[in-house]
Amino acid sequence: MLRWSVILLIIAVIAGIFGFFSIVAAATSIAKVLFFIFIVLFIISLFTGRSRNV
Repeated sequence: MLRWSVILLIIAVIAGIFGFFSIVAAATSIAKVLFFIFIVLFIISLFTGRSRNV
């Protein structure tokens, strides 16, 4: 339990650093671009996926 507390503390400190230095705006724009790329790749894989002959 103490291990999880330390891990979450480290994550919170890193998130706080990102918040103070306005890296959040850059990370948000990168996340949006990656989201749309993966959505397009997912849709393509749905149409071109391998079909199993049963």
